[in-house]
Amino acid sequence: MIKFRVIIFFFLPLFSGLLHAQSVEPYVSSLPKGSDLSILIQSVGSNPKTLAKYKSDQFKQPASTQKVITALAAELELGSDFRFITRMQTNGTVSNRQLNGDLIIQFSGDPTFTRAQLKNMIAELRQKGIEKIAGNVILDTSIFTSHDKAQGWSWNNLTACYNAPPSAVIIDDNCFYATLTPGKVGAKASISKSSNIPVVVTGDVKTIAKNSKNLNDKYCELDVSYLDKNRYYLSGCIASSSDKTPLKFAVIDGVEYFSTIFKNELKQQKITYTGSLFERNQRTSEQLSLLASNQSAPLSELLTVMLKKSNNLYADAIFRTLGAHYYNVQGTWRNGGDAVKQILRKKAGINLENLVIADGSGLSRLNLVSADKLMEILQYIAAHNTQLRIIEMLPIAGIDGTLQNRKSFNQAPFKETIRAKTGYIQGCYNLAGFIQKSDGRYVAFVQLISGYHADRQNEPKNSAIMRFESEFYKNFIN
Repeated sequence: MIKFRVIIFFFLPLFSGLLHAQSVEPYVSSLPKGSDLSILIQSVGSNPKTLAKYKSDQFKQPASTQKVITALAAELELGSDFRFITRMQTNGTVSNRQLNGDLIIQFSGDPTFTRAQLKNMIAELRQKGIEKIAGNVILDTSIFTSHDKAQGWSWNNLTACYNAPPSAVIIDDNCFYATLTPGKVGAKASISKSSNIPVVVTGDVKTIAKNSKNLNDKYCELDVSYLDKNRYYLSGCIASSSDKTPLKFAVIDGVEYFSTIFKNELKQQKITYTGSLFERNQRTSEQLSLLASNQSAPLSELLTVMLKKSNNLYADAIFRTLGAHYYNVQGTWRNGGDAVKQILRKKAGINLENLVIADGSGLSRLNLVSADKLMEILQYIAAHNTQLRIIEMLPIAGIDGTLQNRKSFNQAPFKETIRAKTGYIQGCYNLAGFIQKSDGRYVAFVQLISGYHADRQNEPKNSAIMRFESEFYKNFIN
């Protein structure tokens, strides 16, 4: 009899917690067949209560909810005041309007660096009396090494602007615009871009009838291929229309792109050089003198853009920087992932060792996380938000960022109440964030959905997930 009572009392806290948890199963049936759902919802605090739980230990692709992990690691390691710094330095001296030595541009992987900032730095050289560089121009890219594209990135997205590689050399988001204008049916479409964009875009795109029933037309898709030195070739078909089609492409070769822009800016400001212009990817200990520099906005501002707008370039530049900063070596994808795990283990007590962290943005389909581990991240953020201020960086439902127009949350009672990072890659609809109660307290929630494919042809493909979210999360609003 005594043993029986001990068992009852031992399990009583567990049973009382489960009795008050919201059941998830009744809502799962509203998702298309084949969808795989993980849910974890908890109160926030030193002794969090589980409010809903469903397959929360399963590994899934995080998509852009990965950026929450990146943000926390960056705040803990780099600090909110960290800035990317681009420097123009020399191993020589200035005399008689001449730089006697090399001009060395030391890149930091600054994802915010612009042509206007480059122009200002060159103007600083002029202010120092430099009209001629009697030496080489060296592009120091040693902050990072190895590939600029992460493992697991979809090959067919590599030319897309949102997939721009986070190389050491970034200028104007390493992204450019072009325009495709259809011709008459059967004729070639015309391609145009701004003359100050140092890329070549050519192609052979056929104009087809807008509602053509021809199978050759139906399966003739617009495509782009990439050649060396930032040359792009468009092929396939485009439907006849009076509208121009704007296209955004990633700059694949950042060094080539920057080099051409830099040469043009030197020419405009009447500065010449006698040597060669080349890249150096090896670290050096030579003593250099600073000629000009540019600082990015502080990390806190960059993280806000990264989270609210789901900026992949910011996330992956920061991710590779974490590897370089933590280990004091050249940043790579591998040491970036190792650094994130070590930083969170040592500084936040969060063990992510069995997770797969291939990049900082969530673009890689090799990434694997669980709702349980993402919840540990959210709980830490909530407990230390006075210092971190990460909750304020998250998109606000119906107000801004990637939650501004999300149909499930952009109306009452969710509007302004939910702050969360969205995550989408094909087949995945994820969320990680907070629901703010009327008393100011937060409820943390993680949603990871994979295998999602709409089973109704007469409505938008995300309608089922929007219905699921609006119905299920009502249970956690005041």
